[in-house]
Amino acid sequence: MHIALNAQLLNTSHSYRSAGVSNYCLYLLEQLDAHLPTTPGLDLTAFVNTPNLQLPNIHLQQTRLPVHQPLLRIVWEQTLFPLALRQQAFGLVHGLVNVLPLSIAIPSIVTVHDLSFLRMPDKFQRAKRWYLTQLCRVSVTKADHVIAVSRQTAADLVDFWGINDSKISVIYNGVGTEFAPAPAADVEAFRQQRGLPARFLLYLGTLEPRKNLLLLIRAYAGWRAQTTAEQRDVKLVIAGAKGWFYEQIFALVTQLDLEDAILLPGFVPAADLPDWYRAAEAFVYPSLFEGFGLPVLEAMACGVPVICSDAGSLVEVAGDNALIFPAHAEAALVARLHELFGDGALRHRLACAGVARAQQFSWQQTARATLDLYQTVLNHQL
Repeated sequence: MHIALNAQLLNTSHSYRSAGVSNYCLYLLEQLDAHLPTTPGLDLTAFVNTPNLQLPNIHLQQTRLPVHQPLLRIVWEQTLFPLALRQQAFGLVHGLVNVLPLSIAIPSIVTVHDLSFLRMPDKFQRAKRWYLTQLCRVSVTKADHVIAVSRQTAADLVDFWGINDSKISVIYNGVGTEFAPAPAADVEAFRQQRGLPARFLLYLGTLEPRKNLLLLIRAYAGWRAQTTAEQRDVKLVIAGAKGWFYEQIFALVTQLDLEDAILLPGFVPAADLPDWYRAAEAFVYPSLFEGFGLPVLEAMACGVPVICSDAGSLVEVAGDNALIFPAHAEAALVARLHELFGDGALRHRLACAGVARAQQFSWQQTARATLDLYQTVLNHQL
């Protein structure tokens, strides 16, 4: 059976576009490609807009339009893509990121990553919020089946839009095998090569309101004012590409006179991510909401102790292997920082527990469950 996958948000450039849902598209396609030789009867075509991708067992159909531009991508998804589905007689279509072509008549699956645009609409630009709300809602209603990347996302689909939970499957994201501990000498060499502090607390992700970075900066300032002189050498590194409404982050750093204590190195290419995690003494993720929270899992896999908020699916991902604080509670984050940096044994325990936790999530499992779902939908067994 011929299956089409909309992977237009897959991006292999060294830019912020290669993060987030692009990683889901890339890792899933790579593992689907690896599983196909042992999965007879399925023929996969991925519609992509990245020329340097190589997947020997998946047909790659390049899109000529510059679909990295959101408006052109929407036009392609709703006009040219359904035309290609009809012309090439596909039997199933999978929208990898929240949206399906709405005019199709063949069986369909859509992966939904989160409904943050409904949970916190004020954190999104108006046009983006409208697009995500309208097209995602119609897509999940129309789909034969929906993949949710967490139980949190599955529950939101039921609560916000009344989607029958019988047509939702939770298939977790995985963590790449490159995210793993490394010898101390290699970690120190990377730290020196990049001019990073000997000790630092790392945040890594897009600079946008949903990530709750203003609270992180205030909490770090509060902890630094209360801690010992020895602990004040722990810097805060806020790494990631500029998203939207990020100006307040830089302004607060200046306002609190923390330019020497807080480093903002910008976007980190995917190939460098494991080294950045490993170089940190701890990782912090204060997000107000996450549909999954892959950076938490990646940091754990690298053997780095984690502090994260209790928002969205983060507790679902971290389990009891991280220090958790209420997402809106600045004082609680200050207390967690005191707890973590004041107890070396705790940092060691969390680092070991995190590695074990991360091993429960793999992209191989994600791909296998996705292929099984393709077979189920095609066999009309749902």
